[in-house]
Amino acid sequence: MGQVIQIVGSLLVLAAFAAAQRGLLDPKSVVYLVLNLVGSATLAVQALFLAQWGFLLLEAVWALVSAVSLVALRRRRAGSPPA
Repeated sequence: MGQVIQIVGSLLVLAAFAAAQRGLLDPKSVVYLVLNLVGSATLAVQALFLAQWGFLLLEAVWALVSAVSLVALRRRRAGSPPA
């Protein structure tokens, strides 16, 4: 089951990256950031359980950057005047 979870997490991150590279997603969009956050957080939890410290560092930071970017995006949208 752990392998399935890792594959799903990896596919979320890779799908966001591939879509951004093809111009289908903006790297600053909510969808891109959520895919990265969920995928990398999933992988970080798996790395924690498996004591894979380097992988945990990579994925935890990736998830943190995505989460901070989502919060910043939300704050910018909340502060912008209605269109």
